[in-house]
Amino acid sequence: MATRPGGSKGFRRTSALLQPSIRRATGQRGFAQTRLLTHWPEIAGEAIAAVARPVDISYGRQGMGATLTLLTTGAQALALEMQKEALRERINAVYGYNAIARIRLTQTAASGFAEGQADFTHRRRPVAAAAPPAPETLARAGEIVAPVTDDSLRAALERLAQNVLSRSQKDRP
Repeated sequence: MATRPGGSKGFRRTSALLQPSIRRATGQRGFAQTRLLTHWPEIAGEAIAAVARPVDISYGRQGMGATLTLLTTGAQALALEMQKEALRERINAVYGYNAIARIRLTQTAASGFAEGQADFTHRRRPVAAAAPPAPETLARAGEIVAPVTDDSLRAALERLAQNVLSRSQKDRP
């Protein structure tokens, strides 16, 4: 087993391995702390997170607070404009100091170019329905699990056997 820096043995957390890459990618956008991106719904609140997302932080020449740019749709911009000060206070509470001096809104259409798209929901992609297994696969899976007496366990094992047998048939030339 290899020794990690610091003298301890064992595995490192995935977050520790990814942290340099995440910092480099978010640093290009001005996000010194990734917490604003990774915990946006908790910081902004579910209602604001559903209609806006942070896209940029820019720092002025004097260094007296940054400007946070939020992307939203035109229909939501007016309501969000009224909530900017309360949102700025919540964000600064996360940072622990007056890091964000201003919030700027950028409006976009509901569809458009890659970053300009305003789909703020985090939906799962629909899974395509798999083709039913061949009749011989169904018969073979039934034979394999026939000795199992518990009905629910047998049904689960039969589905597993069907998946394994179907997969192995796809892999064959």
